[in-house]
Amino acid sequence: MPQHTSPHQVAPPEDRPRTSRKPLLIGAIVGVVVILAAVIGFAALSGPPDGSPSGIAAGEVAPAAGELPLSSTYTTVDGAPQDNAVDAKTSGIVVHPIRETPVHDAPNGRAVARMETTQIGDTWLPVIGEDQGWVQVLLPSKPNGSTGWLRSQDVERANTPYLINVHLESKKLELLRDDKVVGEWTVGIGKESAPTPAGRTFLLGAFKDAKQSYSPVILPLGTHSPTHDTFGGGPGTVAIHTWPTDDVYGTETSDGCIRVPPDALDQLTRVPLGTLVMINED
Repeated sequence: MPQHTSPHQVAPPEDRPRTSRKPLLIGAIVGVVVILAAVIGFAALSGPPDGSPSGIAAGEVAPAAGELPLSSTYTTVDGAPQDNAVDAKTSGIVVHPIRETPVHDAPNGRAVARMETTQIGDTWLPVIGEDQGWVQVLLPSKPNGSTGWLRSQDVERANTPYLINVHLESKKLELLRDDKVVGEWTVGIGKESAPTPAGRTFLLGAFKDAKQSYSPVILPLGTHSPTHDTFGGGPGTVAIHTWPTDDVYGTETSDGCIRVPPDALDQLTRVPLGTLVMINED
């Protein structure tokens, strides 16, 4: 889990649709534990159609936008509901905030954070539930398994046909498209003192780092090391990446990252941002 400098968005291959430009979705992502630089800007939070802040009772004062923490790989969001279906696949719907928007703890509930339009590239989040006018998404912030609700009017929808399965015990990674396996590889995972966390997460971004030579592209996930609160000055973000030697594949030797062969990384960088990643114990 080396320290990394500010991430740069990866230039997509010619045949890869650009997720920043509305995923078709055949776009980017996966891991090690890395430091990810995010550009933190501020815009006015949008309100519901009637102009009153959602989740604020009459006579109450809505929190100032600056009081809401950013939900990103660097932050912890208190009060975010936990994912209660960690073994469930999704329909493949992903959403992109079209404006900076509040993250709520329930439909019409309390605002607990704010979500920006960009994180490491454009922000794309997997939808794990829906209610009238609302979508529930996985969040990139700590604690692992955090979720939140966004107003449907504040997001753009797309669909990814892909699913990434990581099997910790067998140390296998499968790439599925339309429920069919299109790639399978033996991978390296976290050691006993710094295990790769199980659960469902997603492809958060993709970037290049000129200060390292072990992987041409690093694919951070929306989950963090359970043992490293920080690593190399960063937030302990888990990611997918390659490694200079083949002896790491099939071993438990990383600090939480998922080390994949070069041909696996080549295919995974064609997967859309927001694609679900299932990290299973088997």
